[in-house]
Amino acid sequence: AGPPFLTDDPEPTDPRRWEIYAPLFEIEGKGSDYEGSLGAEFNYGAAPDVQVTVGVPFAYSHDHAETHSGLGDLEFSVKYRFFHDEAAGVQIAAFPGISLPTATNHRGGGHVTGLLPIWGQKDLGHWSIFGGGGYAINPGEGNRNYWTGGIAITHEVTDAMLIGIEADRQGDDQVGGRASTSLGVGAILQLPKPLRLLASGGPTFSDAGGAAEFHGFVALGLDF
Repeated sequence: AGPPFLTDDPEPTDPRRWEIYAPLFEIEGKGSDYEGSLGAEFNYGAAPDVQVTVGVPFAYSHDHAETHSGLGDLEFSVKYRFFHDEAAGVQIAAFPGISLPTATNHRGGGHVTGLLPIWGQKDLGHWSIFGGGGYAINPGEGNRNYWTGGIAITHEVTDAMLIGIEADRQGDDQVGGRASTSLGVGAILQLPKPLRLLASGGPTFSDAGGAAEFHGFVALGLDF
C-alpha cells in the first residue's frame, strides 16, 4: 500500500532494504490548468519498524497555455511502526515528515512545512483496509494549517496484481479556501523482479462546488 494511493499505510520497508519509485509522475488540476511533479522517492529500512523516506521532485505547472517548471521542495520523513500484531493482521505507525524550501522558480511553498500523521492497517486474507491522517503545518502569508486523512481498501487479485479504491479528505490550506475530497482507484502490477508498475487516479471535489478536478500518479517501483 502507500504509493500509488494518496492514503498512506503503516508498513515500513524491511530492514536494510530499499524501495525506490523513479520515475515518479504526479498531476492534479482542472482542464488545461494543472500542476504536479516528476521526480523520485527513496525509502530505506533503517531498522526494524523504521523507514526513512526522501522525496526529490521536479515541479511544474501549466496555466493559460504557459508551462513553468523548476526544482521542488525536498521532502524528508520517518515512519515508525509502534504496534504490530501479525496474528491479528493489525499494525499502526507514525509517519511525521517535513518539506524543505529548496524549490526554484517559485515551484514550492517558500517555507518549511510539516505533516504529523498516524496510519493504521488491518489485513483480511487477500484484502487490506488502511488509512488515518494527521495535522499539516503550513506557514506563509495567506496559508493556514489543516487536517488531512483518508481510507483505502485493496485486494490482491493475483500474486502479480493488486487493485484498490480510496477516499481522501483535505482541509482548506489557505485563508478563505475550501476543503476537498478526492476519490480514486489504483493498481500495482508486478513486473519481472525487482520492478513494479504503480498507477492511480480519480476526481477531486471542492466543498465550494463547481466542476470536479482530477489527480493522477504513475511510477516505476524498484525493490532490492
